[in-house]
Amino acid sequence: MKMLFPFLTLLCSAISLLSQPAGFADPDSILAGGRPLPRVLLVGTWHFDYPGLDAHVTSEEHKMNIFSEKRQRELAELLDYIARFQPNKIAVEGGRNSGYLIRRYERWQDGTQPLGASEIDQIAIRLMDRFGLDTLYGVDDWSLINEYSSQRDTAQPPSYIDSLWLGFTFDGQDEASLRYKAFYQYKDSMTVEHSLLENFLYINSDKVLERGFGAYLAGHFKSDGQRGPDMLSIFWFNRNLRIFRNLQRITTGPEDRIMVLFGAGHIQILKWLFECSPEYELVEFGSLKP
Repeated sequence: MKMLFPFLTLLCSAISLLSQPAGFADPDSILAGGRPLPRVLLVGTWHFDYPGLDAHVTSEEHKMNIFSEKRQRELAELLDYIARFQPNKIAVEGGRNSGYLIRRYERWQDGTQPLGASEIDQIAIRLMDRFGLDTLYGVDDWSLINEYSSQRDTAQPPSYIDSLWLGFTFDGQDEASLRYKAFYQYKDSMTVEHSLLENFLYINSDKVLERGFGAYLAGHFKSDGQRGPDMLSIFWFNRNLRIFRNLQRITTGPEDRIMVLFGAGHIQILKWLFECSPEYELVEFGSLKP
């Protein structure tokens, strides 16, 4: 595996050079300069404990039981697959004060508390144990409008920013939104019918990630005026920009191999940000196949 990454880097560089117009340099020959870069693996997931806090709520018939014997076998297969990346840092969808995650790991280690159903417990903590890591990095964040709304003076008349937030949802009843609802139900049904690894390979594939972000460009995004674009930028896009900044903060050098475990809805924006940055090497989830 250690020999594979340099080969893939050289191959990608060769493809990139072939795509450049004749006589022009590959931007990375200047911006990256051929130096080793920290590597990042983005792992999009659904929430194994089904908290029901997202816009789409999974029906009971399509919920899996991660504790079943079948799913635990599949989980072992999934963990073996992700382990090929050999992460030395694991970042998760939790607050930056991540001491509670470390305490959970310690209680599991000393036998005083079993792991919960969440993907953080079942994937991140198990991989943390496998690789002998001493911490998990919570890198989630509030968006700008969440922060603003929690601090605003409710005695004052609502501002334009207030009006964006009040009653807004990215859900909708337009044709595109209804098609997305059908797509979400299809993905839920596949969760039941296929193994964990098969599902993770699917939901982390390029087309699924790209179209997943497309849901935010339908529904109330098409509201009158600029409410939709303004709300998307200071809510969802801003939140993911802040998450990316938190990931920059935990990066210490080219030896880093950072696995990022987040709800799949975050992954396309994070993927785009890492692809744009000359300071990281993004490892595609599907490329870990032997």
